[in-house]
Amino acid sequence: MIDLKFLSGRLKFAISEKEKAENITITNAKIAAIAGVSRTSVTHWMSGGGINAVQARLIAEYLGVNPIWLEIGKGDIYKNNNKNAQQDDITINQYVDVRGAMGSGLLLRDQPGQITKFTVNTEWMNKNIPTSTGKENLAIVTGFGDSMRGMFNSGDPLLVDTGIKSLDYDGVYFFRVGNEGFIKRLQRIPGEGIRAISTNKEYESWTITKDMDFEVFGRVLKVWNSEDF
Repeated sequence: MIDLKFLSGRLKFAISEKEKAENITITNAKIAAIAGVSRTSVTHWMSGGGINAVQARLIAEYLGVNPIWLEIGKGDIYKNNNKNAQQDDITINQYVDVRGAMGSGLLLRDQPGQITKFTVNTEWMNKNIPTSTGKENLAIVTGFGDSMRGMFNSGDPLLVDTGIKSLDYDGVYFFRVGNEGFIKRLQRIPGEGIRAISTNKEYESWTITKDMDFEVFGRVLKVWNSEDF
């Protein structure tokens, strides 16, 4: 039986409610990524350990509960005491690599700050993102550099499906080669490798070969192309 007097119980309850509402599975690794901590820290919380206010707020935003309630057990479980309104809200958080690469070594050249999250409702999700590997796999990446100008500008938000980790078909992907991150259109070229193509024609295409340290973080589903007025 879950005891809401303790952090471990509140955390398990909130996770269970979100899993049931969205028909998903939330792992300790996912919670660790949201809070920016190790999985060991999550195990510590689940076993009766304490949590700080910043970590509680980050997790509460993802789970759709009141951060004060999650941290110390005070107040309503759901913000504004409106469970239905909270369950209708879907928060899409900034991409975070569970291994911490986004914060310790991955180079995103010319990144002009970051967009940390989007909050949308179920209607928007159903009408605008009809296909993905799951709502829990959606993440926001802030566009960087001008190599994809015409598709998006540096600083524009991109919606990425992080459940896609391989190049099964050509498209626009968020990926790395070595420790440098890229957003490019990727095209498989038989006998050559994978061609990385920029929208901005001032940039030449280049080839990702088998000997390169290449990893796909996700496929870009939607971009926003801003204009200044």
